Amino acid sequence: MKLTNNLGLGPPKTQSSAPSPIESPPVERGNSAIQTEFEFILPKGYVDEDGIVHRKGVMRLSRAIDEIVPLRDPRVKSNPAYATVIILSRVIVRLGALEDISTVVIEELFACDLNYLQQFYRKINDLEIETESLQKLETRGT
Repeated sequence: MKLTNNLGLGPPKTQSSAPSPIESPPVERGNSAIQTEFEFILPKGYVDEDGIVHRKGVMRLSRAIDEIVPLRDPRVKSNPAYATVIILSRVIVRLGALEDISTVVIEELFACDLNYLQQFYRKINDLEIETESLQKLETRGT
């Protein structure tokens, strides 16, 4: 698995066999509805210090500040891929019984779960470029 230094600006991924997200109903605000939180189920799950497996979680939509703040972190300056860990710890609002998702929790995830969360983040934040759309852009340019 390759970690990138940014969850949304890396090259587009090919179709994944990761489980599809479980979507929550949209949050009502005034006259419009926008879904800001999305449920997910990790392929393996986070195993806490008591041996309890946490698989079901909730991720919120990312804001610009969620990608800006990690750039100030010294861990990211020495290892740009660490931005992924910080960003995920900011946007995951719940994982199983855990409500405080620290960078330590993200660091302890199995590689397949980290990969799933990266793909899930890109999907819910509309950061994936569909292969068909990309091909259309390439043919227009030639």
